[in-house]
Order: sequence, then structure tokens, then C-alpha cells
Amino acid sequence: MGIIIDGCLPGIAIEHNHFAEDLSRRKSGAKGTTSRNEDDIPIITSGVYLGKTTGAPIHISFANMDARSSDYTNITNIPRPGHADFTAHKKYKGFNDPRGGGHFSGRLTVCLVAAGVIAKKLLQGVQFNAKLISAGGSSDIEKAVDEAVKVNDSIGGIVECTVSGLPVGLGEPFFDSAESLISHLVFSVPAIKGIEFGTGFKSSSMQGTEHNDPILPDGKTATNHAGGINGGITNGNELVFRVAVKPASSIAKSQKSIDLHSNQPAEVSIEGRHDVCIALRIPVIMEAVAAIVLADYYLKVGENLQ
Repeated sequence: MGIIIDGCLPGIAIEHNHFAEDLSRRKSGAKGTTSRNEDDIPIITSGVYLGKTTGAPIHISFANMDARSSDYTNITNIPRPGHADFTAHKKYKGFNDPRGGGHFSGRLTVCLVAAGVIAKKLLQGVQFNAKLISAGGSSDIEKAVDEAVKVNDSIGGIVECTVSGLPVGLGEPFFDSAESLISHLVFSVPAIKGIEFGTGFKSSSMQGTEHNDPILPDGKTATNHAGGINGGITNGNELVFRVAVKPASSIAKSQKSIDLHSNQPAEVSIEGRHDVCIALRIPVIMEAVAAIVLADYYLKVGENLQ
């Protein structure tokens, strides 16, 4: 897999080891994640010279070294419920690559994380912190994962991402609002089914006197129900959003499906190595997509911000 990052300023220090921390946070290995083990070593083929960005497009690729294509033989004609196998087959007239889910695979998020590392470098003084706050509907994440492992099933989760140190003024009203563009990129990540900013859906049951954030003399607010954004523009408070991550589609239990050749009912169970709780690996990806959007904003208008 690879990614091309265009528009990066020249002279930014980029070394291979700069990617290690965030890529390791995305990797599998923890309880509840797949046993597949990729090195995830970034191969930088352009845009960086002598450890500094050149201003030219940066191309980064990652090799798949631990793939087992045979694990996907049985889903070539019998799509997994909840996955893109069926829609991809129909849209691409059967020419889609089913191995690992093809370009619908969560594996591709390694590229987003790499881009996020560079985006974070452009945002000096901005801090990102994302974490899994619940899994399987429970705040006891370890227990929820253990129970899912026992029954050969998968669970989803809620990931919260906060960004601090942002100036006032990033974002444009309406179509290019901060919420719009962050959401746009968030939904490029497989398994994301929902997003909310600040108090989010809870705000629908609040009164204005409760939800409105009182403005303090320094421009900050006493509360942050807005999640750091007003009118699509960052207001100087901490940016806060949460995403809903669905359960992984690949599970060992038998599921009802259809045979695409015969159009007859069929059942499918997934062999191989899959995540019980893919949400465990999502936090650093949310940091990455937020950083990419915010870096774009900063490059466009950063010099005009106070």
C-alpha cells in the first residue's frame, strides 16, 4: 500500500523513526486484535532528501509481509454480512480483489497514520489525544473483549479524540466547516458508523441555558458543549469528537449470506486472523485524520491567525 502527500512545506524534518510511535499504536498484538504481524516499516521514495522534506509530493509505501490470501478463498463467492464484499462485487462487476477485503480493508489505515505523523509536524504546539472509552457497550473494555473472545464474536466501541492548542479561526462556514471536513475524512476509515462533536446527540435533550457555553474574558468558555467549534470554526477551546466503531464483520461464527454464482442462500464462517475489537486500534487513526484536516486549514490560513 502507499500514500502520496502533497502540499507539505519544505524543510520539515522527516526520519523513519518519527513514524514508529504512531504506527506501533495502530499495530495488532494486543488481546482482542488480529495475530497478523506486519513490520509496518515506511518506505519513503520521494519528497524527502537528507532527512528534510523537499516541497515535492511525498510518497510512502508499506509492504504486506504477513498476508495469507488463502484465508479469503471462501468469501470470493459468498460475501461476508456487514462487509463491503457484496457491494464491491456488484459495483465492480466481480473484478474486485477480495483478498483481505481489497481496498475496503482496514489495513489501508496504516497509510492514514503515516500522513498523520507528517500533519502533526506541521501543527507545532497542538496536542492530540484519542482513546477507546467503551467497547461492546461497556466501560470495562478488557472484560468486554474477553467475553467476545470466549464466544467467537466481535464487538464495537466508542473512541474519543481531543485536540488542544488550536487557535481561533480554523474552518469555513457551511461546506468546509471543521465538523464537515473532519467527518468527511473520519468516514473514510472502515468500520466508522457515527460521529458527534462536543455534547453531540445528548445536546438534543438539553436546554439552551444548559448547552450554551458561557464566554469568559479571555475568549475561552466555562464549558465546552460545542466541542471547540462554533459555526464551523474552531473557537480556541479543546476540540472534542467521538466516533462509533462497529463490530468487525469477519467472525468465526456461521452467518447467513448468498452464493453469488447460484443466487441461493448460503452460510459463511471466516477463517484466519481477525480483530475481535477493531476499535482497539482506531484511536491513533482518529488523531491522524484530525491532524490531516487541521494541517490543511493551517497551511491555507495559518499565517493570518492570531
